[in-house]
Amino acid sequence: MVSIDHVTQKILTYLPYVLVLMDMRYEGVKCGKDGSVDNHMEMGKKLLAAGQLADALSHFHAAVDGDPKNYMAYYRRATVFLAMGKSKSALPDLSRVIELKPDFTSARLQRGNLLLKQGKLDEAESDFKRVLKSNPSDKEEQEATTQLAKSDELQRLVTQAHRSYSAKDFPTALAQLDVIIETCIWDVTSREMRAECFIQMGEMGKAISDLKALSKLKNDNTQAFYKLSTIYYNLGDHEMSLNEVRECLKLDPDHKQCFGHYKQVKKLNKQIQSAEELIREQRYEDAVSKYEAVMKTEPNVPQFSHLAKERICHALSKAQQASRAVSVCSDVLRFNPENVNVLKDRAEAYVQDEQYEEAIKDYETAAKHSENDHQIKEGLDRAQRLLKQSQRRDYYKILGVKRTAQKKEIIRAYRKLAQQWHPDNFQDPEEKKKAEKKFIDIAQAKEVLTDPEMRTKFDHGEDPMDPESQQGQHHPFHGGFHGFQGFNPFGSGPFNFKFTYN
Repeated sequence: MVSIDHVTQKILTYLPYVLVLMDMRYEGVKCGKDGSVDNHMEMGKKLLAAGQLADALSHFHAAVDGDPKNYMAYYRRATVFLAMGKSKSALPDLSRVIELKPDFTSARLQRGNLLLKQGKLDEAESDFKRVLKSNPSDKEEQEATTQLAKSDELQRLVTQAHRSYSAKDFPTALAQLDVIIETCIWDVTSREMRAECFIQMGEMGKAISDLKALSKLKNDNTQAFYKLSTIYYNLGDHEMSLNEVRECLKLDPDHKQCFGHYKQVKKLNKQIQSAEELIREQRYEDAVSKYEAVMKTEPNVPQFSHLAKERICHALSKAQQASRAVSVCSDVLRFNPENVNVLKDRAEAYVQDEQYEEAIKDYETAAKHSENDHQIKEGLDRAQRLLKQSQRRDYYKILGVKRTAQKKEIIRAYRKLAQQWHPDNFQDPEEKKKAEKKFIDIAQAKEVLTDPEMRTKFDHGEDPMDPESQQGQHHPFHGGFHGFQGFNPFGSGPFNFKFTYN
C-alpha cells in the first residue's frame, strides 16, 4: 500500500514541470497578434501542403481567432475550405478578405468563380470587372476575361430559358438549362426549373436526380423532399416515398402537404408489408385480401394496382388455386408481357390445371428475359415431362381425381372404379378383355398415388410403372393381367385381389 507522504512527494517532484507547461500554454494564448498567429499560419501552410486538411484548418481557425483582421488567415482558411469541397464556408471568408483588402485580386477572382457556380451572375460579373480594373497578373487577367464572357453568355441563356419555360416549351428550356447548369452547378433556381421540365416531360428518374441535389443545395428545402416523395409514390416505390416525406417532416413537422401525404404513404406501406408477411407465413388467402385492400387504399396510381395484382397472382399460384391464378396473372401480363415473376407464377398455375403446353410457353418466354434463372429451367423441364406423361398415361385421370387429391379421395375413387370394371362383371370375351385392361390401369393408379414415394416420382414426370423408366426394376403389375390370377378385392369370383385400402 502506497503511503500518503509518498504520493505527495511525487506530486511535488513533477509540479515544476506542470507549472512550466501551464505557463507556456498561457503565453501562447496571451501573445495574440504576435508569435502565436504567425506560428499557426506557418503550421497551417505546412499541413495544407502535406494534404492534412483538417489539421491545417484548425490552425487557420486559431489564426483568425487570434487576429480577426488578418486577411491572409481568412484567405488561407478559404483555400482549405475549397480543398475540402466546402464552398459555402469558403465564400464568407473570401468576402471578408476583400473587405479587409479590396485590391486582393486572387480572392476576388475566386469569389467570382464561386458566385458563377451558384448562378449569381450579376455579382460574379461585378467581381470579374473589378479584377480587370485592378492590376491583375497576366494569368488573372486572362481568367477574368474568359469568365466575364461566360457570365454574359449565361445571362442571355437564363433569359431564354425562362421564356421557353413560360411558353411551356419544355424541351427547349431543358436544352438551355443543361448548358447553364454545366457551369452553374450550384444554381438552385435553374435546377428547380430543370426538375420541373423533367416532370412535365415524364422523365422522373432525371427529375429525382435534380431534386436530390436541391435538397442538399438549399437549406430547409421541404418542397424538394415533398416533390421527391410524390414522384416515388407515383412510380410505385412506397418505401422511398416514405423516406423522403419523413425528411420533409424533420425540417417542418407542421408541413401540411407533407403530413397529409405521409399519412397516406404510411397506411399503404403498412398494408403492403403485412401482405408480404402473410405470404411468408403461407397464409395466401389472407395475403390476397390484404392486397385487395391496397388497391382500395390507392385506386388512382396504376403502379400499386399492378403490384397488388402481381402479388395476388403469386399468392393464388402458391395456394394452388389455378383458375383464379391464371386469370389474375393474365391480367397483369396484358400490361407487362415481360414480367418474369408473373410468367413463372402463371406457368405454375397452368401446370396445376394440367395445361402443360401453356405452361411451357410461359416458361420459354420467361427464359428469354432471364436466361440464368434455375427456377425457370426446372419448371420448364417439369412441364415438358408432365406433357409427355399426359400424352401416355395419367393416373390422376384414370381415377378421375385432382392432382391435389388426398389419400382417402384416391382410395374412394379406386373402389368405385374397381367395382365398376371388375372383369367378373362382363361375360362377352371382348368386353371382359377390355375390362381386364381397364382394371389393371385402375389398380396401378391406386398403387402409385397411395405410395408417397411413387406419387412424388410421378408428380415430377416419372412413371414408376413404366418399364423404360424403371430399367431392371420389378413392379407389381409387370407381365399383364394374368399376374393377378387368384386375387379379388371384393372376396368373390375367380379373382382374389388382396389390395389394401389404407
